[in-house]
Amino acid sequence: MQAKFRRQHPIGPFIVDFFCKEARFIIEADGAPHYPKPLRDRRREAWLMAAGFVVLRLPNHQILRHPDRVLDQIRRHLCEHLPAPLSLRERGWG
Repeated sequence: MQAKFRRQHPIGPFIVDFFCKEARFIIEADGAPHYPKPLRDRRREAWLMAAGFVVLRLPNHQILRHPDRVLDQIRRHLCEHLPAPLSLRERGWG
């Protein structure tokens, strides 16, 4: 599985921290001002989800202290949302 992420990517009226187009997957890295989640963050997340995106919010301290756990969590989300690769036959090679 290979996923490409863009950082600081514009989507609609927002700029998201990390975005994987193929999986329609957004990762937001949040510092202390985002907990508890302010109303503007809830509205932003609702807009993105209504537009068909999957949003994963990760606290900065979790990213810094437990990077392996964070990567596992991201991999799980990608496995659920990335389209399966095409077979050789589907690509017209078989």
